[in-house]
Amino acid sequence: MEEEPETIGPRWLDADQQQQWYAFAYVLTQLPAALEVRMQRDAGIAQFDYIVMSSLSTAPERTLRMSDLARYAGSTLSRLSNVVIRLEKRGWVRRHPDLSDGRATLATLTDDGMDKVVAAAPGHVDAVRELIFDPLTKAQQRHLGDISRRMLAALNAPLPDNRPDTTSGQG
Repeated sequence: MEEEPETIGPRWLDADQQQQWYAFAYVLTQLPAALEVRMQRDAGIAQFDYIVMSSLSTAPERTLRMSDLARYAGSTLSRLSNVVIRLEKRGWVRRHPDLSDGRATLATLTDDGMDKVVAAAPGHVDAVRELIFDPLTKAQQRHLGDISRRMLAALNAPLPDNRPDTTSGQG
């Protein structure tokens, strides 16, 4: 007797999963918007601009290959190039060829760019603390990190191995 193949259909969320998903999905839309508003208000720059400049600020010689910077910023190279062009016009970043690999381009945070990061960092850290860490217990904060790393792994988007050290206060 031949078994009938099992029909594969959608794996629907149960009621509890649906509630958790809706709450998380809402955080995914509200948190970036709240951070953006605060960064614009406090520093006059976009949140993504700050992420790019902050990544450069913690890199050796404040310089990264554009491809590495895109990975650190969670961006496509195309989007990053547009942002770096804008940051160059403001005198905060400088692009130049990688002398060790003529195919690559480097981005370097200028002194003026570093000054902007240092000025923007306290407001950014305050917003991150207020919106993300303060509502959670220490145990929940650790769980948040564990959960985030698991989700990144499921997305095949782990944090880069050589993530710049953000303990210097520019967070």
